[in-house]
Amino acid sequence: MSKETRRTVLKAVGSVAVVGTLAGCLGNDEAPEAESEPEDDTDDETETEEPEAALRVAHLSPDAPNVDVYIDGDAVLEDVPYREVSEYLEVPAATYDVMITAAGDMETVVFDENLEVPAGEFTVAALGELDDVTEPFDLEVYEDDTSDPGEDTRVRLVHAAPDAPNVDVTVDGEPLFEDVPFGAAGTIEVAAEEYELEIRPATEAVDGDVVATFDLAPEAGVVYTAFAVGYLEPEDAPADEAFDLEVVVDNE
Repeated sequence: MSKETRRTVLKAVGSVAVVGTLAGCLGNDEAPEAESEPEDDTDDETETEEPEAALRVAHLSPDAPNVDVYIDGDAVLEDVPYREVSEYLEVPAATYDVMITAAGDMETVVFDENLEVPAGEFTVAALGELDDVTEPFDLEVYEDDTSDPGEDTRVRLVHAAPDAPNVDVTVDGEPLFEDVPFGAAGTIEVAAEEYELEIRPATEAVDGDVVATFDLAPEAGVVYTAFAVGYLEPEDAPADEAFDLEVVVDNE
């Protein structure tokens, strides 16, 4: 199992190459002047394709209202409800000003920062709470692996339940994910079968009491993300959102 987590700003991978052109001149006054070669207009305009990125937004903050999402001042998603995961938005790899506001109210800004987005596919998840009772509101950016898992299936778990401790996830007591903290993710490839996922508080022996179970029947060749959302104890939380598993397909 691999664990992955990305904080607010992604750092671009790789480096930028700068290519310069050197021009020479004759140092001898008596040297003949070189004849200019005719310009080839076909080489004047060389199109350079910008690397592409794909972003999707997941609203996983249980006490936040519906939101609007702006990129460089333009609304790209409107009235996004809790637990909604958008389709991928294709953009050139670049740095963007990302702003999140209450739906229909640009004056109520809950996030406004620059995100540097390299080429690839990413999920930008709004996590935590506006009331900051257990976890502060923030964005986590996860790099998505939508490559074909072949005859198996790939499942990623994202821990987005603010009042839950680190968790273990087991099937028939056998660990799939271990010690996943809030805001982090773990990925595993398994056979395409029916599973009953057991959610437990993380322990060294992976034998904590089961606090919730969820049925999952992934298909071969399909990539999923399962977001653990809501509250273990919603009656004591800022919002009445019970603990649940929101499962989405990543490679449609």
